[in-house]
Amino acid sequence: MLKWPSSKKMREDAPVDGRTPSAESAELALLESIKRGRRSEFDVLYRIYHPRLWRFLAHMMRRPEAIEEVLNDTMMVVWQRAESFDGRSKLSTWIFGIAYRKALKALARQDLPVDDGSVDEPMDPGPGPEQRLDLEQLRGRLREAMAELSLEHRTVVELCYFHDMAYAEIADVVRCPPETVKTRMFYARRRLRLLLDDLAGRQGEL
Repeated sequence: MLKWPSSKKMREDAPVDGRTPSAESAELALLESIKRGRRSEFDVLYRIYHPRLWRFLAHMMRRPEAIEEVLNDTMMVVWQRAESFDGRSKLSTWIFGIAYRKALKALARQDLPVDDGSVDEPMDPGPGPEQRLDLEQLRGRLREAMAELSLEHRTVVELCYFHDMAYAEIADVVRCPPETVKTRMFYARRRLRLLLDDLAGRQGEL
């Protein structure tokens, strides 16, 4: 039975999002070893993807225990079905696609709330002390605005801006045409702009 590393430790050790060609090659090498049943290589891949998947799922599900369950279910598929990855997409696209479908099933099955803003996101190195207050205020406004978006719009924004995915990759993850991704992004950006302006205006009146 697989024993997962500590989720708190995973988030504290979160790597910077965005895959370089060398990082992608290293991940593919790990997958080849996983196909041969190498548990140690799977542990490495798990540590790489845990903080990225946590952040992605947190914007979909908003309940820590549900996020962890879906995340682990996702990585279990990677462990058990590594042979099914055929290389037609990036490995990250394949893994995020599994996570997206697992999350949708969990939301439908358990009627989980998606707009509770109580989830802690993965930690990352912060700016200097003089910038932290402004950055926290910006992050707070962004979290509030993101929570107002529909699940479909929130997902494309998250994948594009926080996981550096191109529209074609996002289309593979959510299984829709790239033009649909572009349309969702257009409306999501327009909605976010209005929401952020409104939130900034309200804070300025305080």
